[in-house]
Amino acid sequence: MLTRLIFSLTFFLAGMVIAAQQKPNFVFILADDCSYLDLELYGGPAKTPHLNKLAGEGMKFNRCYQSAPMCSPTRQALYTGLFPVKSGAYPNHARAYENVKSIPHYLKRVGYRVTLAGKTHIDPKPVYPFEYIDEFAEPEDDDVPVINGWRYPEVRKLLRESSEEKKPFCLFLCSNEPHSPYTKGDPAPYKDAKLSPQQFDFHRQSYAKYLAEITYFDGQVGEVIRMLEEQGLRENTLLIAATEQGSGFPFGKWTCYEMGVASGMVASWPGNIKAGSETDAIVEYTDIVPTLLEAAGAPLPEVLDGHSLLPLLRGETNRHSQYSYSLQTTRGVNGYEAPFGIRSVVGGQYRYIRNLFPANEFNIPVSRNLMKETASLDETEKARAARYLNRPPEELYHVIKDPYCQENLIDKPALQETKNRLADALSNWMDEQGDTGRNVELDAHGRQANWYKKK
Repeated sequence: MLTRLIFSLTFFLAGMVIAAQQKPNFVFILADDCSYLDLELYGGPAKTPHLNKLAGEGMKFNRCYQSAPMCSPTRQALYTGLFPVKSGAYPNHARAYENVKSIPHYLKRVGYRVTLAGKTHIDPKPVYPFEYIDEFAEPEDDDVPVINGWRYPEVRKLLRESSEEKKPFCLFLCSNEPHSPYTKGDPAPYKDAKLSPQQFDFHRQSYAKYLAEITYFDGQVGEVIRMLEEQGLRENTLLIAATEQGSGFPFGKWTCYEMGVASGMVASWPGNIKAGSETDAIVEYTDIVPTLLEAAGAPLPEVLDGHSLLPLLRGETNRHSQYSYSLQTTRGVNGYEAPFGIRSVVGGQYRYIRNLFPANEFNIPVSRNLMKETASLDETEKARAARYLNRPPEELYHVIKDPYCQENLIDKPALQETKNRLADALSNWMDEQGDTGRNVELDAHGRQANWYKKK
């Protein structure tokens, strides 16, 4: 009996090792403040050869969104699978409720090594029990030394250890690029780049430097791919790269316009995702946690707001969510002067926006000097700046024809049914999330991270 027991136990443990070896690895690479339409991959001027190649090997997402146009709530939604008000992490520099669980809690239970390298902007640490690596988010102006052909030796070491130990891993690599100040890469090829509707003429030099940083980020993606190939991990790894919220230029970051909350995203997983595929399905960052859990064979907690993308990735469907929801809280943004608060929903071709304090001017760092900077420009540009600062209670945009949200259609009689449908969907979502609107905005300081409040 003892012999049979030892044999059975040995067989069971061997089976566990084999199962662990068969679990897929996960790598998620995140840019920082990048309007996705500026990427060559999406028709923009910034050269992105590695992202182009990755999309050619997998799937390109044309309608990916995040739930806030700011770093901290975006990242905390990505790691928890929860929308910001539900998790408590809804202002900038936010902290989640202490009872919230995140991807490390879930994947560690099924044998994964779960690591975050680079930019964090998450709090409190017990909610996010990653293994942390201080690489990939580089100080401005600093040249990262190349050691034996690699810039990120600790990341490479993790991949090598995981390969040798046959231990599945989940790795988030969070860059600082192309967040301002724009100091990385070579702006010379972009000095004559055509400005998008996000920029004014005085942004021309900054825009070239920003595009250079996008290409620098693309180089980081390329280096990670080389590491995976070197360690023989590429075939069994679901690799996702995304651009985060929009750039810091007007009508992008800090707003719920399309360029504020839309994201570029590509996913490659040999043998599981069809090469060269793309989708117009509406997906969200909150979908990443359930996707990774299902792919890992882990249980899906009922509390999650997101839904697994595996059927979409595997070509079993071409649809996902009917709507995507986003919010913006100005309280907590450096130097804000009055609460504003924005809630938004996109569905089909249209985005509906509700401004909670429309009597207040939209006042954040990027807006503060805008009227002074546009004083010498023509009346059209002055009007565009004024439209950014002063907004009506409701806005409606055709995001396919007008992705930069320049023409407000809220008063068009033919679109009143569309407006009412989207407004009702937004109200229902706010009710489900416990989002009372103006009161939640006024309470936002109570949800800021302890490190930020001390600062």
